[in-house]
Amino acid sequence: MATMIYTLVLVFFVVNVSYFGKVACDNSALGASFIFGDSLVDAGNNNYLSTLSKANIQPNGIDFKASGGSPTGRYTNGRTIGDIVGEELGQPNYALPFLSPNITGKALLHGVNYASGGGGILNATGRIFVNRLGMDVQIDYFSITRKQFDKLLGASQARDYIMKKSIFSITIGANDFLNNYLLPVLSIGARISESPDGFIDDMLSHFKDQLTRLYKMDARKFVIGNVGPIGCIPYQKTINQLNENECVGLANKLAVQYNGRLKDLLAELNDNLPGATFVLANVYDMVLDLITNYDKYGFTTSSKACCGNGGQFAGIIPCGPTSTLCKDRSKHVFWDPYHPSEAANLIIAKKLMDGDKNIITPVNLRQLRDL
Repeated sequence: MATMIYTLVLVFFVVNVSYFGKVACDNSALGASFIFGDSLVDAGNNNYLSTLSKANIQPNGIDFKASGGSPTGRYTNGRTIGDIVGEELGQPNYALPFLSPNITGKALLHGVNYASGGGGILNATGRIFVNRLGMDVQIDYFSITRKQFDKLLGASQARDYIMKKSIFSITIGANDFLNNYLLPVLSIGARISESPDGFIDDMLSHFKDQLTRLYKMDARKFVIGNVGPIGCIPYQKTINQLNENECVGLANKLAVQYNGRLKDLLAELNDNLPGATFVLANVYDMVLDLITNYDKYGFTTSSKACCGNGGQFAGIIPCGPTSTLCKDRSKHVFWDPYHPSEAANLIIAKKLMDGDKNIITPVNLRQLRDL
């Protein structure tokens, strides 16, 4: 359930510490990764919530080597995009979930993950799951971590390191459409009372405030992904009884409309927040290419979920112990009805690291790190 592949906003707080309380200055050796977002990058926060959106059940995590194939709360068969980008940037450990009891003291320096399956920009998003951490709450939690860093490194050194060595990436927004505005039955009233323009205005107003809050806590390097082609996921294809090469037009239209406005917002913030760099990751085009030209990337399908049940594309019931499981997980773009496989995550993450301006602009993640 929860979110999906699309709005990529990984938050990376890249910290390298040579010993407790002393920070190294080598840009090429990165430590902690601080991740905000939805189920695309959730590493287990929802394990600690009373929520209907959980992934700490088999066969989720079957290819996650760090856990020996046991489920960790990641909504995929292996690593998330956040995990892979952290590895590429030189992070020695995966960021631990903020709600994990192990995230204390020196463990903070390896990174913190605030992401939550079902979370969105708007606080009402994901209410169907009962509990989830929306973006406002995730930033509240980061403010706690921010104070802990002052204690660990000293106020001056912590501020300098956050401003100069940190990358905040944010992966959020898809749920605001899928599990809010477009939610079957429950959202009909909202759609009647609020136009798509009005809903997107509301999203971007909240998102601007959220990004500004992070800036006020010394965030300076941001990478923000737009919303992907949410009308093309197995869940949407299944419930709308589409053919393999069809997508839901309204869902994709809303994503495109939001993405155009997001681009303008980030340009505005670049102009108005001194010292900040806001990078836009073009997730929509990147993922649409992966779905359309799946065979070019070595996949055999971009329509059918590897793990799921229901309909032609196994797109209704989320992945769990009773789900049908595909034979070759590396050949499916989608792991479950909503989320990409590790194989797809790997392709997306590598493009974010080293892609050109058609994919990520004005700089890619490797270049952003070195600014």
